[in-house]
Amino acid sequence: MSAGAIFFLGLDGGATHCRARLRDAWGAMIAERAGPAANIYVDFDAAMGVVRDLIHAVAGEAGIAPADRPHIALGLGLAGLQSEAEATRVIAALAEFSRVRADNDAVIACLGAHGGADGGIVIAGTGSAGMAMLDGRRILIGGRGFLIGDEGSGARIGCDAIRAAVLAHDGLGPRSELTATLMRRFADDPNEAAHWAARAAPKDYGELAPLVLASAGHGDSVANAIVAKAVRAIAALTNALREAGARRIALLGGVGAAIRPRLPHEVADALREPLADATDGAILLAGGALPALAESAP
Repeated sequence: MSAGAIFFLGLDGGATHCRARLRDAWGAMIAERAGPAANIYVDFDAAMGVVRDLIHAVAGEAGIAPADRPHIALGLGLAGLQSEAEATRVIAALAEFSRVRADNDAVIACLGAHGGADGGIVIAGTGSAGMAMLDGRRILIGGRGFLIGDEGSGARIGCDAIRAAVLAHDGLGPRSELTATLMRRFADDPNEAAHWAARAAPKDYGELAPLVLASAGHGDSVANAIVAKAVRAIAALTNALREAGARRIALLGGVGAAIRPRLPHEVADALREPLADATDGAILLAGGALPALAESAP
């Protein structure tokens, strides 16, 4: 247990939403809250504002006064956190707590999925990545942010759909009900679509993924091509983790759940259910315990 810590607060700061959970030293849950996105890759200051507000809301719900916050150890998994320098910056902003550990949101997802033991994960939510923790080594495959990575993610599915819609409008790609529906959002004006895209964040593209997935389920040819590309990306991430030595792999995220039935059987059969979620993984990162994993109380 961290020196002075009697509570452990885990926060999963994703590109679409955040969740914070407070447990005591034996793993009993005390309070939980959800909040908006906290992606430091997009806006560090705004993300940290969300983090602080959510931490204070959970502590307040538990009746923990500001003067008692030195008794809380924090574990934070934040979308977009890629370097030790960024982690140090996050930790410095939360110096009033007993202990602060900060890492990428994939790390806490992996810790939660395997209860802190070795294993791998494929995350397919707003973003995507493959990650494994094996014998003290951390292996990261894919991800790399929306501009150059995140294949198979909701944001990439949404982006591919907007691109397909504009190409169809200009006669450069196939038309379908999906492309027509998307262009109607922009009054059938590709310039309006371009202006929207110039301002859009990953979460904005990700919000289009359910429409694409639903359209694929109804047989839309363009949607099916986009989803098939995402399926190939998730299968590739899974296979890469297996080749790296991961024996237990969990598929996480809303997009992952939606496309899992489309995965090749040999890939789907290699996947296991997660033991806990990313928010509890953040509690493990902070040095806390989970009820199903905790040893008998002293």
